[in-house]
Amino acid sequence: MSKKALGGIVILVLVFAIVLASLFLTQPSTESQKTVSSNTIGVVTIEEVIGDVSSNILGIPQFTSDPVEQIRRAQEDNTVKAVVVKINSPGGSAAKSVEIYTELKRLKETGKKVIVSMGDAAASGGYMAACGGDIIVANPATITGSIGVIMQYTNYEGLYDKLGLKEITIKSGPYKDMGSPTRDLTPEEKRILQGIIDDTYEQFVEIVSEGRKMPIEKVKELADGRIFTGRQALKVGLVDKLGDFYDAVDIAAKEAGIKGKPVLKYYTTPSPWSILFGSTAQSTLQERGLEILKVLFIDKWLLNSK
Repeated sequence: MSKKALGGIVILVLVFAIVLASLFLTQPSTESQKTVSSNTIGVVTIEEVIGDVSSNILGIPQFTSDPVEQIRRAQEDNTVKAVVVKINSPGGSAAKSVEIYTELKRLKETGKKVIVSMGDAAASGGYMAACGGDIIVANPATITGSIGVIMQYTNYEGLYDKLGLKEITIKSGPYKDMGSPTRDLTPEEKRILQGIIDDTYEQFVEIVSEGRKMPIEKVKELADGRIFTGRQALKVGLVDKLGDFYDAVDIAAKEAGIKGKPVLKYYTTPSPWSILFGSTAQSTLQERGLEILKVLFIDKWLLNSK
């Protein structure tokens, strides 16, 4: 390897280290915001698909900061007077969404006001979780609603036949391979799965009715899977106000009786892995101008070293 090539690699490593250090230094950290203040508002973040595991841009599963754990920390934190819940999620696991909603109810039982701030999207399970707040604030262009439940699977039976493949199944009961991608569902299997969908849907409707203090009949008129903009959602009673995150903070401060500018206390810090390879990293690295450095300096250096 030539000295120029080696020098280019060294520069690449140094630039990467500098950018990485800047990422860590600029991330909101719970540790840096432990000052006890009567003007403190907690911030819980719910992002991306709701569930226990998500994937980074390399397709590798990674555990994200658990919203339930964040909420429980807010419940136990006596230094905060209110909590803002930032939601930017299209939905996800029904069970996890119910869990988040339940924990937000428990958070309210501690006497803390809970204000939900909707970002780009707070739909389906994201909207279910939002119903746990005292007040929901949506951006006028937020995509929300999508009150409903869906289950899908793909049947590859025809493809298997063309390829000469045949699945052999040994099972303990007639329904153990229900949903197999190599055959159609039987009428009874469809009935069973539809029952699961219907029951989960009823739970969803009940949560919206309870959280929004809306009659079941009214909820069902809106719960056909359709989506709404934030402005449309306000008109039908699915949200309370229009505004952004800082409007939600102002509302939380007012509800909690906070005078002056509130101190924000985040309950999550992105992990090194998510900073390097998660969606947060992708946008953050672009903002830091890493691509510009690469094009202007590193690529040119390596080209000249050949």
